[in-house]
Amino acid sequence: MAWQGWPSSWLWVASCGLLLLVLVLLASPSSCRAQRTLRSLFMARSKRLLFRIGYSLYTRTWLGYLFYRQQLRRARNRYPKGHSRTQPRLFNDNYSYLIIDTQARLAVAVDPSDPQAVQASIEKEGVNLVAILCTHKHWDHSGGNRDLSRLHQDCRVYGSPQDGIPYLTHPLCDQDVVSVGRLQIQALATPGHTQGHLVYLLDGEPYKGPSCLFSGDLLFLSGCGRTFEGTAETMLSSLDTVLGLGDDTLLWPGHEYAEENLGFAGVVEPENLARERKMQWVQRQRLERRSTCPSTLGEERSYNPFLRTHCLVLQEALGPGPGPTGDNGYSRAQLLEKLRQLKDLHKSK
Repeated sequence: MAWQGWPSSWLWVASCGLLLLVLVLLASPSSCRAQRTLRSLFMARSKRLLFRIGYSLYTRTWLGYLFYRQQLRRARNRYPKGHSRTQPRLFNDNYSYLIIDTQARLAVAVDPSDPQAVQASIEKEGVNLVAILCTHKHWDHSGGNRDLSRLHQDCRVYGSPQDGIPYLTHPLCDQDVVSVGRLQIQALATPGHTQGHLVYLLDGEPYKGPSCLFSGDLLFLSGCGRTFEGTAETMLSSLDTVLGLGDDTLLWPGHEYAEENLGFAGVVEPENLARERKMQWVQRQRLERRSTCPSTLGEERSYNPFLRTHCLVLQEALGPGPGPTGDNGYSRAQLLEKLRQLKDLHKSK
């Protein structure tokens, strides 16, 4: 049976052509090298295919929710009091946040992955949960929506309609503002990690303090999220959105990846003194199981390689660009993509 839209004759020609190419390569004098090349090619493509299948099952079916529940149970057993001391902390490395209007006693939860931990904080603070802000659809950021919205029946669930947020009640678009008491929180569209990824910017002016960026899986301390549903250009545009915010903006990311990320930053910029100072501080914090949040965007500009794609030092560190002669240099998007590839290899070691 032919694939839909492909005539049987064309499938036959394509199959024969592929088979002929394989036979030519295997019959060549360097057949061992050809075999290794073919094996590497097929394995690489198989890994990509398996990843896409697994990712689709995780994000689009209840198998993903069941996997999330299993991971949640393991995390609760491993870290009964959380992985860090301070704000709600969930899974092995996830962060959730509770934003409170202390006058009105109203609360907003950001990315509530473990509803039990978030509810415990709500009860401890004696506040009323009226809104949930989801940065994206992944279960480790949205898995608590169901239980919390059932416990708090007037609670609104905000997020992007493009992302399939579970139990979404109030869709948001770029630049929309959510008002809760005195809290003014603006949604900013930052696609790349997922198609509908949002970050949330809490206006600090009413409190005479800095603004706060809840960045989900877009931006971490000295790192950024993987591009699951977009291109390097998409992710670069989203990171540039964040770069347009003030240096004193506090960064509250979705994961505790600081030590690992700073280790990678040291590989690509070993002489960056700001990174070295930050690493020393982070290691002291983690020895005491203390959170490394928040950093500031001003700090991140000084040591986060994913926000430094405009810096010549990174171009030099990564060597010749991908041009035909090897000397054309990287565009910022190409540099970002190269950094992401190197980071993934660094993590797997």
